[in-house]
Amino acid sequence: MKKGVGEIAAARFRPGQRVRVKDARPERIARLHLRTPHYVRGRMGTVERALGTFPNPEDIAFNRPAEPRVLYHVLFDQPPVWNEGEAGDTLLIELFEHWLEEA
Repeated sequence: MKKGVGEIAAARFRPGQRVRVKDARPERIARLHLRTPHYVRGRMGTVERALGTFPNPEDIAFNRPAEPRVLYHVLFDQPPVWNEGEAGDTLLIELFEHWLEEA
């Protein structure tokens, strides 16, 4: 049975798991509407929790059929991301599963 919007299908990543954001640059190949910030691509973070399953906004932007994807809260240390801040400063970002890989 297919999971609906908001339901969490078999989430690949678990809370506390270290992940890396893929350092892909598909927008250089085709006109895409990406929902992953450039400043965290290639960076390591920690999964805080799975938020649910939602249609892929990269497809919705172009009125294409959008497969449901698991969305996560991923926590990053702030100083390495922006080269500012103090130890303990963090950044929490929502990222879809297809942009994450095991660290």
